[in-house]
Amino acid sequence: MANEKIIKQKEEELNALATKIKEAKLVLLTDYRGINVTDVTQLRKNLRGTKSDYKVIKNNITRRALQACGVEGLEEKLEGPTAVILGYEDYLEPAKAIYEYTKKNEAYKIKGGIVEGKVMTAEEIITLAKLPSRQTLLGMLAGALLGNVTKLAVALDQVKVQKEANA
Repeated sequence: MANEKIIKQKEEELNALATKIKEAKLVLLTDYRGINVTDVTQLRKNLRGTKSDYKVIKNNITRRALQACGVEGLEEKLEGPTAVILGYEDYLEPAKAIYEYTKKNEAYKIKGGIVEGKVMTAEEIITLAKLPSRQTLLGMLAGALLGNVTKLAVALDQVKVQKEANA
C-alpha cells in the first residue's frame, strides 16, 4: 500500500512538472552546489519579481517530465544537484537574473535549458542574458526613429527657407 501511494505521489509530481514545463517560456537547469540558504532565498526573491519559480527537483523526475514533453538533449545535464527555474511570462528577465547571480557566485552554474521550446546550451543562454531588455531595445528604436524624424524636419525647414529666399 505504501509503495502504491508513493508511486502515485511521484506520478502526480511528474505530471505537474511536465505541465509547468509546457507552459513555461524558459526552463533553466542550474547547478546549485556551494550556495547557502540565504543566497537561495535571495535568488528566489529576485525570481519572484520576474514571474518565475525556483525548484529543486530530483533529476529522475525532471528527466521523465522532459521526456513527457518531448524534450531531448538535456539528459546529460541532469547529473549532480540540479535546480529548475521556470519562467512563465518572459524568458529574458529570469535568464538575466540567474546570469547576474552566477557572476556574483562562482559556484552557481547554468547547465542548459529550454527557451520557448528550443533546447539551448549554457553558453547560448548566457549570450541571451547579456542582451538588453525589451524595454531598452524599444527605447533605442524610438530614439533612432525620433532622430531620423528630427533630421527630416530640419531638412524640410531648410528647403522652405531656401524657397522663401529665392522667391
